[in-house]
Amino acid sequence: MPLHVVPPRAAQPACSGAGAADVGAELAVLYRGPLASCNYDCPYCPFAKRVDPPELLRADRAALDRFADWVAATTDRRLSVLFTPWGEGLTRSWYRDAMVTLSHLPHVDRVVIQTNLAARVDWLADADRATAALWTTYHPGQVTRDRFLARCARLSELGVRYSVGVVGLPEHLAEARALRAALPETVYLWVNAADGHHYTAGQEAAWTALDPLFGWSVRPHPSLDRPCHAGETAISVAGDGTVRRCHFRPAPIGNLYDGSWRAALKPRACDAALCDCHIGYVHLKPLGLRDVFAGGVLERIPAIWPVPGQPEL
Repeated sequence: MPLHVVPPRAAQPACSGAGAADVGAELAVLYRGPLASCNYDCPYCPFAKRVDPPELLRADRAALDRFADWVAATTDRRLSVLFTPWGEGLTRSWYRDAMVTLSHLPHVDRVVIQTNLAARVDWLADADRATAALWTTYHPGQVTRDRFLARCARLSELGVRYSVGVVGLPEHLAEARALRAALPETVYLWVNAADGHHYTAGQEAAWTALDPLFGWSVRPHPSLDRPCHAGETAISVAGDGTVRRCHFRPAPIGNLYDGSWRAALKPRACDAALCDCHIGYVHLKPLGLRDVFAGGVLERIPAIWPVPGQPEL
């Protein structure tokens, strides 16, 4: 089983004035503000070594504070939050503060951020470790393996749920194998298929030996007219409060701060031909991946890990 298994919190009473249909309703919110700066210069990332000007950082902080206030006030929903910044959020104090604050709210089941783990993680000692979790990515060439593993070890000491991932580039395979060998077996190592890279059968097998779920990432998923949780029980939110079905469908369906998001939530079929990113296709209903990652959808931790019968590397 995965490290630090935490069941969802029990449903809380609805706030005064909430409609009966809202009581106990669950909603996953993927938030992405203006922040686009990163301290790494990965060649496969368009935001590598980008520096945000002070005015943009101030705008990002104000937008995040407003979003955190909305989460705190929206007590008629069971909420889970995934921060998906274009850049690296945990080098900024306001993301760390938001993670801690939101983790203690009784109607928040999970608060997660995607991170390169460059920042120290001791601040998580102030968070509710039953709620806060990290989706971490190892970038060979940007940080030493030992330094990254030291951060992982500290997360384990703190009792924080986390997954670890790598981009499946050929030049990363040896490092990924070494990383897998060094991590506790209870920590899930995921592999993202590299954009534009074609995998031979042998290459796919090599990466699947590290991540038995790699097959879900290696090929885009047909999604047109297929039912999806996006826009129903999962939404994407921009810094100004614009609500979209997901990060990959540009049409707005409402705004977080005027309440129009509520009426917009409904079952929907996808209007894109393909879906090739985990944070998108994990919500495609025909794939059943919410069951595969039950209890860990946002932090990308499978419900059962290690996989029974998985051979040792």
